Amino acid sequence: MTQSRLSLTRRTLLRGAGAVALSAPMLNRAWAQSPTEITMLAWYGHAEPDMVGEFEAENNVKFVPKYYAGGDNMLALISQSPPGTYDLILSDAEFVQQLNAAGYIEEMDPSLYPFDDFFPEFQKFPGHWTDDTLWSVMVRYGLLGVSYNTDALTRAEAMSYNAYWNPKLTGKVGHFDWHLPSLGQISLLNGNKSPTPFDIDEAAWEAVQEKTLSLKPQVGGYFDYGGTFSSLKNGEMLAMVGIGDWITGVLRKDGAKVDSVIPEEGGIQWTESYSIGKGTSKTEIINKFINYMLGPKGQVKSIQMAAYPGLSPTKSGWKAIQEANPDEAKRSGLIEGDDNDPIKLFREGRIFYRDTPKQQTLEDWNDFWSDYKSA
Repeated sequence: MTQSRLSLTRRTLLRGAGAVALSAPMLNRAWAQSPTEITMLAWYGHAEPDMVGEFEAENNVKFVPKYYAGGDNMLALISQSPPGTYDLILSDAEFVQQLNAAGYIEEMDPSLYPFDDFFPEFQKFPGHWTDDTLWSVMVRYGLLGVSYNTDALTRAEAMSYNAYWNPKLTGKVGHFDWHLPSLGQISLLNGNKSPTPFDIDEAAWEAVQEKTLSLKPQVGGYFDYGGTFSSLKNGEMLAMVGIGDWITGVLRKDGAKVDSVIPEEGGIQWTESYSIGKGTSKTEIINKFINYMLGPKGQVKSIQMAAYPGLSPTKSGWKAIQEANPDEAKRSGLIEGDDNDPIKLFREGRIFYRDTPKQQTLEDWNDFWSDYKSA
């Protein structure tokens, strides 16, 4: 090869290398500037960086959330939105079949999800299936009981829903402002356990209303998500009806003197599940995200979610949190055989799924709740 041809070849290679070097930042900028947007309807916290930041970075996606509090609000939001507004819907389990009946969610393929890793109680969770057709996949859950200020009540005093009527709490009992959790707890107090505290006849429903109205002199307010946190943290309220560790667990980490127990009458399980929005074109990446959240790494994030903690339905999730944060595993009961092991409580018959009313309508319960608040 002559010197001139060698020089020409070298110059050509250098120009080519320079072009690649210049184009690479442009490609990286294009990648960073045009992520795939995934619209999510969810409770607050599920699309925050502690939950989705890593997945967004690794998959060039961006979650765009619309947050709600309470299943009734979720249904109202989705009914007011054009079809296809939400790619991914995080729903309370008891509302999945209403989403299905209204045509808001897609059928899901069970073979795509790690159900073998789920505890048996959660593998075919009520409301998530129609026979063998899957509509939603559980991602986390938690337990509702008596939540209280530890300076105001002892643990023994809190071990019954009757604690709400304790004279020490007059004017200092709050309600999380959603009828299902509060009325479900009063139903349990009245002894309605079979088949569930939400499947009661008219006589039992009348008794639940009467018992709830008797609590009115104790009540100091009805609170949304933020108000529930602040009123318990600053001592404005000394007990809160309708919540559990999903609130007090966060407050305890901040040093608040609060706790939650599952009382002798039993506790109520809330359950959060992912469904795929009807008509989305992003099913593949959504399924990848759901499996990410159900894997050990995602479950550790979910258990410790900054907005409010949850419990894992998977065996690998329990193992992962025991290894990643033994203190949190102990605090939340995600250790087999512990006193507050949620699977143990469930198998002892002390936990009941939160549900919608079976012998009344949601409107019946909601109308009473409105009357109760204004009484």
